[in-house]
Amino acid sequence: MSIMTEADAKAILDKVIALSEADEATARLNGSIEGNIRFARNNVSTSGVISNTSLSVQSAFGRRTGSASTNEFSDEALARVVRRSEDLARLAPENPEFVPAVGPQQYRASPTFAEATAAITPEDRARVARASIEPCVGAGLVAAGFLEDGQSFTAFANSNGNFGYQRSTAMDYTCTVRTQDGSGSGWVGTNSQDFSTFDPADDIQIAMRKASASAEARALEPGKYTVILEPAAASGLVSFMLNYFDARQADEGRSFLSKAGGGNRLGEQVFDPRVNLYADPWDPNVPVLPWDGEGLPRERMALVEDGKIANLVYSRYWAQKEGKTAVGDPGNMIMTGGTKSTAELVRETERGVLVTRTWYIRMVDPQTVLVTGLTRDGTFYIENGELRYPIKNFRFNESPIIMLNNIDELGRPVRVEGGMMIPAMRLRDFTFTSLSDAV
Repeated sequence: MSIMTEADAKAILDKVIALSEADEATARLNGSIEGNIRFARNNVSTSGVISNTSLSVQSAFGRRTGSASTNEFSDEALARVVRRSEDLARLAPENPEFVPAVGPQQYRASPTFAEATAAITPEDRARVARASIEPCVGAGLVAAGFLEDGQSFTAFANSNGNFGYQRSTAMDYTCTVRTQDGSGSGWVGTNSQDFSTFDPADDIQIAMRKASASAEARALEPGKYTVILEPAAASGLVSFMLNYFDARQADEGRSFLSKAGGGNRLGEQVFDPRVNLYADPWDPNVPVLPWDGEGLPRERMALVEDGKIANLVYSRYWAQKEGKTAVGDPGNMIMTGGTKSTAELVRETERGVLVTRTWYIRMVDPQTVLVTGLTRDGTFYIENGELRYPIKNFRFNESPIIMLNNIDELGRPVRVEGGMMIPAMRLRDFTFTSLSDAV
């Protein structure tokens, strides 16, 4: 039952909509089968598979709405969940920002499903763990990691005649390798939709090299440095910035895209001209569902073109209020770059710092997107195009807005967690504020 066919899902949704006595009803089915394996200290610690299917129903009487959910699908259970959502709607206060559900839409399917990922078995997960652990045992290193994979479906329908259905897959692998004494640490991560493109034997070698090379780290004075952020490190900062491309936040003065005196900075030069950010639900590297949470069809959309703000996201309510066209949640984000690898950027750097990973990032000032965080799992000093020695980790205080105005060069984009394609970056004047003893 966890993964329903389109016909089976539509049959249940049609029943739910037919049972509704509300002015408007929306029903959504979600199902998934998720597998995982975890290993630590060079041994598998846990593994398992979780499957679930759920139905949520939202009913509306005028501007009053109520929601209820169930994981039972008998006729009696469907009737109960519809009545419960209607009872709650009658008790709810009016929502002044209520917008009726969308009418019939046309969705162009995106390539979110890969058979190889859906077919992963417990034996496949065990092979990934073995391919991660055995080389570390042989080299006297210690591995800890996690592989999570899944297939899912989502389907929805409303009383205004809209319907959508699509299946998806995804996998996420991370591994941290430490030296026996814990003084060196290396990390690697792979996020993909298609398991057939993943080779843990390649990934583990990266983490092993960094773990061995990062032992006996030296202290470097905090300050402003030229840095190379690997894609996983850069994404931690850039993802914070992407939360503020909402038109309402900008118009209400709650965003770095707010204009003094009111309004937003649409069309203004905010970043280095080499910064280009766009969303594309059909991109084969990071495909996402072809609709957003309100049922609006997604489109290929630029957010930043040549450093200028090209578009903002308009919810249906805010678009209606401001007399604009609704622009839905983009779903993914792709940042263009160059063709060079991180290693090539290092070879062309006279002096600087290579950052493998950023973590524990927290917001300091939403208006400037100033964030604070730490480096970890392999930070190195670069001199004359070579990694000279490992350095102790830093705390940084930096804004991705300033960061993306201090670009020296962008590398080749790669897929990272969170539906992003992002390049490695060589940046000027990155601010490290203090040292951290963590590895």
